[in-house]
Formats: sequence, structure tokens, C-alpha cells
Amino acid sequence: MMYTDGGSRGNPGPAAVGVYIETLGKKFGECIGTKTNNEAEYMALILGLKKIKQELGNAKSKQATITCFLDSELVVKQLNHEYRLKEKHIQEFFIEIWNLMLDFAKVEFAHVPREKNKIADAMVNEALDDKNKSGCLF
Repeated sequence: MMYTDGGSRGNPGPAAVGVYIETLGKKFGECIGTKTNNEAEYMALILGLKKIKQELGNAKSKQATITCFLDSELVVKQLNHEYRLKEKHIQEFFIEIWNLMLDFAKVEFAHVPREKNKIADAMVNEALDDKNKSGCLF
């Protein structure tokens, strides 16, 4: 199971992503520059899928079922083909995620309330709060 979150202070504004891979006990947060909240949500998911593949390796990834929990209902509905993708750059994120999904046996997307996504959210805020220490430039 993986929890992801992305956020910006302003929309667009300084942004960061947070990932908590519960089944591996790993968490990540990093600044991503000036982005919208929606862009940050997609970028968090991309980072998370890449990290899982890196941690598991190719062979184990191909056998893994990944459940991705996001607190962005919009992104979940877009990824589950319930909402259309109108913006070209969001379509590009979608395609990148779709291609990453090929590395796993199965990838599922589920919405969770913000209060159930506290660790990934904390990673976003930690990255934004520490932006000067981590070398993030906005």
C-alpha cells in the first residue's frame, strides 16, 4: 500500500510531493518547484511508483499489486476513467503513470480522506518548510 500527496502554497505556487510506502516502511518528500495542486498530486504518484519499482526491483515489481491511496478525489476519478482529462500537461502525467503501471501486476487507485493520509501530507509540508535546507528553488 502506498499513500501519496502533493500540494502547493498558492495555486500555482511553491510545491512538494510526499510518499509513504506503508508496506516497505519508506517515506519520501521533495520539492518540485512551482506547480498547481493537481500537478503536485500527479507528480507524487509518479515518484511513488518509481520508488516502489526501485525498492522491489524488476522481477518482484512484475508480481506486485499496488494500491495507491490519494486524498485528491479528482485525480483518483481521472485515473479510474470516471472523469475526462482536458489539459494537455495532465494528460502527459496520466500517460506516464499508465506506462509505470506496466511494471506491476496490478495498480489500483483509491480515494482516502485527508485525515487518513497524514504521513504523506506531513512529507509535503516538511519538504516545503525545509526548502532552503534541501536546496529547493522556487
